[in-house]
Amino acid sequence: MKRRTFLAASGLAAAGSLNPSVGATDQPSGGKQYLELRHYALASVEKRAAFDAFLGQAAIPALARLGIGPVGVFQMAEGQSAGLWVLLPHASLESVATANTKMLADKRYLQAGDAVLNCPKNDPAYERMESSLLLGFDQCPKVEVPSRKDSRVFQLRIYESHNTIKAKRKVEMFNEGGEIDLFRRTGLNPVFFGESLVGIKMPNLTYMVGFDNGAAQQKAWKTFGGHPEWKAMRSKPRYKDTVSNITNIVLRPAASSQI
Repeated sequence: MKRRTFLAASGLAAAGSLNPSVGATDQPSGGKQYLELRHYALASVEKRAAFDAFLGQAAIPALARLGIGPVGVFQMAEGQSAGLWVLLPHASLESVATANTKMLADKRYLQAGDAVLNCPKNDPAYERMESSLLLGFDQCPKVEVPSRKDSRVFQLRIYESHNTIKAKRKVEMFNEGGEIDLFRRTGLNPVFFGESLVGIKMPNLTYMVGFDNGAAQQKAWKTFGGHPEWKAMRSKPRYKDTVSNITNIVLRPAASSQI
């Protein structure tokens, strides 16, 4: 658990210096959130179920007491991996840096999560956790919950760029260029859009969109891909070669998810 505190804290100075919208109060402008996106590698489906139960019974209630939420918990839609993705929205860098320490001082959390928090070395609750820190976009400053249907699916997409100028241009394309607005109008429903401040595969932006079901997902992408506004947007020289690699992961909400 201490490793998570280190991961969050180690990036704070860099995040503040890289982002001019961070003020003296360490709260971003425009109502934006800092988004911590974690990926937990778990050894089996059984371990995933146990960790999901820990999140729902212990971690998410403790996070709520700190004002952190809604918390998203997602697993692979087709079950190829036993991993879990956890999305934590924060109002400030102070929240990112201190949440873990505050939770470890929460007696209700320690009691409810004892089996995971005090797991033995030869039977860890999870194998490893990776974390990225993102800053919400102008046109999607906070986490949104687009659907509550049991059939819903989500796509987590990471757009890598070959340099920081092109990475900023892709963020601009989503914001000022109108791509997020077009997403909304064509059924690509935002959950979050974040510019990576600290993490892997940088420079990149990461976003998630949600759908009522798989059929709605396919229809939305077809509509977006054939839209004349998208064709005009992508043909602009300013936005050429902004993305060098795309990671696409189809997810569904886990039992503990608030999204």
